[in-house]
Amino acid sequence: MSGAAGHRLVGMNHTPITSTATAGLLADKVAFITGAGRGIGAAAARLFAREGARVMLAARTESQLKAVTEEIREAGGSADYVLCDLADADSVRAAVHRAVELYGRLDVAFNNGATGQPPGPMDQLSEADFDHVCAVDFKGPWLAMTAEIAAIRDTAKRGAIVNTSSVGSLMGNPWLPAYGAAKRAVNSLTASAAITYGPEGIRVNAIAPGTTLTEMLHEWDEKSPGTIDQLNARTPLGRAADPDEIAQAAAWLLSDRSSYVTGTVLRVDGGMRA
Repeated sequence: MSGAAGHRLVGMNHTPITSTATAGLLADKVAFITGAGRGIGAAAARLFAREGARVMLAARTESQLKAVTEEIREAGGSADYVLCDLADADSVRAAVHRAVELYGRLDVAFNNGATGQPPGPMDQLSEADFDHVCAVDFKGPWLAMTAEIAAIRDTAKRGAIVNTSSVGSLMGNPWLPAYGAAKRAVNSLTASAAITYGPEGIRVNAIAPGTTLTEMLHEWDEKSPGTIDQLNARTPLGRAADPDEIAQAAAWLLSDRSSYVTGTVLRVDGGMRA
């Protein structure tokens, strides 16, 4: 239904209805996003800015961050970026502090940054690769949440956090065992944080994307040709998601429209785990 703000419409019961312009989903919020240089994180940065947020992009690759930031600004949005390595505690804390320093507060955070693993059975994964996956995909979100909760508590007082998990965390994952295990650990951290910080008005949720057309997926498909086709065959919708489709779910969970949702892992998987 369309109409200018304030235009009077008549509903089916002939009762006059006054429509009003809808504010952006994240209007006036300050948002911090990890893994924001590409894939789901970059899509989220663009979307959150379109929905009215001031966004701080964080990742390791400056060229990617700079490109997305400039794109947002050219479209009329408010964005800046900071270099951040999720495996480095000081780097994570400094990145969150930079968002508060620049924008004056922190309202919401999307912990999306992650690393993959060489696909294959667990006995073929090197200890170094295992440690790296755990450092980035498990310890990284813990470090980020710890810093973000402190920043929200000290500034906005209330807020929301969304962590990116994976549909692969909800089942056995023989080809990505360390990745799946780290993401399952993130699910547990999410639930624990929701219980701990809910009384303060800080909501914590996770999303579990299914097959999504990111660089990580394409790299997996290159190493194991046919992977995307096999995953799509297991998905009722019959296709992979665009990163923006995953970002939409995160935006809703961070917005006030999900004000009674906390502690959940929302599957955004095209029905793969239905």
